[in-house]
Amino acid sequence: MSDVTKGFPGPLLHGFLDLCLLGLLVAERDYGYGLGQRLGAAGFGEVPGGTLYPALLRLERGGLVEVAWEASDTGPRRKYYAVTPAGRTAFQEQADRWAAFSRSVDTVVAQAVQASPRRSR
Repeated sequence: MSDVTKGFPGPLLHGFLDLCLLGLLVAERDYGYGLGQRLGAAGFGEVPGGTLYPALLRLERGGLVEVAWEASDTGPRRKYYAVTPAGRTAFQEQADRWAAFSRSVDTVVAQAVQASPRRSR
């Protein structure tokens, strides 16, 4: 799958990373590497640890996720993240805001595409 985030400014990506992480954790608890893999599979490309783990820490400090260290069959213990009730509420609120925002962006972009002359290739 292609990296849909390529070319977007970093601050913009950081703005919706929390929403995406909460969404993944609403569906299923996971550890950091697993979350990075799931983001990649969703089209985000590789999310560097220097971006992923500070976001998870921010969510933890905000009370939106809780952590538990668990043994692994294949190596060292893993830090699993699970969404809290406050995290579920925050996810739903952010998802609603995102849906409204993306509809507005889609409207503007669609109007601009309709109004602009097609480039010949």
